[in-house]
Amino acid sequence: MTNTFAAANAELSRCVVASSRPIFEKPTTAIQPPFGIRPFRCFSGKYPLFSLSPQGRHSLSNSRILSMLKKDSDGAGGLTYKDAGVDIDAGSELVRRIAKMAPGIGGFGGLYPLGDSYLVAGTDGVGTKLKLAFETGIHETIGIDLVAMSVNDIVTSGAKPLFFLDYFATSHLDVDLAEKVIKGIVDGCQQSDCTLLGGETAEMPDFYANGEYDLSGFAVGIVKKDSVIDGKNIVAGDMLVGLPSSGVHSNGFSLVRRVLARSGLSLKDQLPDAAVTLGEALIAPTIIYVKQVLDLISKGGVKGIAHITGGGFTENIPRVFPKGLGAVIYKDSWKVPAVFKWIQQAGKIEDAEMRRTFNMGIGMVLVVSQEASHRILKDANGAFTAYCIGEVVTGEGVSYH
Repeated sequence: MTNTFAAANAELSRCVVASSRPIFEKPTTAIQPPFGIRPFRCFSGKYPLFSLSPQGRHSLSNSRILSMLKKDSDGAGGLTYKDAGVDIDAGSELVRRIAKMAPGIGGFGGLYPLGDSYLVAGTDGVGTKLKLAFETGIHETIGIDLVAMSVNDIVTSGAKPLFFLDYFATSHLDVDLAEKVIKGIVDGCQQSDCTLLGGETAEMPDFYANGEYDLSGFAVGIVKKDSVIDGKNIVAGDMLVGLPSSGVHSNGFSLVRRVLARSGLSLKDQLPDAAVTLGEALIAPTIIYVKQVLDLISKGGVKGIAHITGGGFTENIPRVFPKGLGAVIYKDSWKVPAVFKWIQQAGKIEDAEMRRTFNMGIGMVLVVSQEASHRILKDANGAFTAYCIGEVVTGEGVSYH
């Protein structure tokens, strides 16, 4: 390590400690992991698999989140996510193959038994939304996205986030820029009521373009074994309650950037039928649902939860269902934000592709009993926004009516 980098890293550490101090209500201690915990990382350093499994037996569930970012290709017709370089089918196939090597893969978070509880772990990044941060110069909120992507995943099991770790990599450490990014991470931890326990700052000359960086985040939470939300009790007739998103959140930006290039507009141009620019609409940070979801769980009737990320409704909702069950989505049951209408129109994207790629204005879906659905919608009146967006039906897959 060079003296220059050591000094820059020390300065960044000082900035992080100063900005994160408010969330440390009591001293935190990093404890050496017990025997039997085996970190599982393979395939690619850029797209790691984070899995914790007890030695000699498989864990209850592991998470596998795949991100594929490749150079866009063009097409004269309607754009697809695959045109933009992301092949959802290939990702699903890889997950199936990994599941043969590590059974239990497929949940939103990985569960590890600990006494009468489970630790629930998740990891993610923010994909090519980083490109938007580079182009707009807005770095203060991308850290909120980073935290959101992991804590929103682990709360689907009913887990309360405990702590968060981050990884920040760049070719040349710009302390002022990095401080902005990490300030966003601190904000995200405060919103999800968890501790920023630590992280890694890596300076790798010539690896990234000038002024660019990459981010990864890792969250760990806890839930009592008798309180796990696992979808096992879902039955036909249960209802789907949707919580609104702030926009695109942190998925689908490879396709968004391709649409933007085709449209001829810039990030400074106004979003049609809205009072904000395209850049402002697209950079809006991902909503952190932790406190709201935990509150709804505490009132009873929540049987399953799906975080609507890459794969949209079509891929994510079925992940929480027992075999033999599917969903019907009521297409006109919520207002689709203007940004999605612009993306679809400018990219000439088919309805099915939009629903398989974007959240379409619903960032979290709760599968609840009919009684709980009525209560949630009644409580939401004026206090928060929630929609009854569909129901569970016999048969597999997701249909739209």
